Amino acid sequence: MSGTRYAQFCALARAAEILGERWTLLIIRELLLGQKRFSDLSDRLSGVSPTVLTTRLNALIESGVVQRVTLPPPFNAQVYELTPIGLGLKPAIRELIRWGGHFIFPMRPDDEFEPDWGLLALDASARRTPTPPHKIVLRLKHKAKIASFLIEGGEAGTTITRSDGPGSATIETTFDTFLPIISAKLPLEQAIRKNLASVEGSLRIARMLPRFFDRSERHG
Repeated sequence: MSGTRYAQFCALARAAEILGERWTLLIIRELLLGQKRFSDLSDRLSGVSPTVLTTRLNALIESGVVQRVTLPPPFNAQVYELTPIGLGLKPAIRELIRWGGHFIFPMRPDDEFEPDWGLLALDASARRTPTPPHKIVLRLKHKAKIASFLIEGGEAGTTITRSDGPGSATIETTFDTFLPIISAKLPLEQAIRKNLASVEGSLRIARMLPRFFDRSERHG
């Protein structure tokens, strides 16, 4: 494996050798959201060169974190996906997202955003203790793109899936508005009055949104 080496017999050092190169964690993020073609990764990782992306993917394949597979007909396309070892990174990525939420604001003028990144952020913030037994559809929008998620409460806590419902309420907003809503820094009604969010269906259930998430002082 090429790249950074640490002459230390330490599991954290080994992990840093695999994950510490620029763009590597963001490649993991993309593959946690599903299989991707090389062109998909290149489009979503704005700024990465084809040479660097190829190098990072080859290193992850060599480490057993990523594998390259060929989709069956009629697609016949090569895609990248996480191996079982790679999927084992999900809890660590979840905690990194939670920690990184302390630093997410302010949004920078040149920041790119893909609405489906919200799936990992929602999962990272989801409450793991009992939550209201209701379903809320969240539509996150950014420019011309939109992604829909079904937020479902229950005895085991909040579960998040990519779905457009059905739910008792549907909330449409941007990710940078959603975060202060679930942390109770921005009341939903105020976001609606400011045209930062809209609600279809039960407003009473929509108001419960913060109860589905960990409302600690983190921002993400």
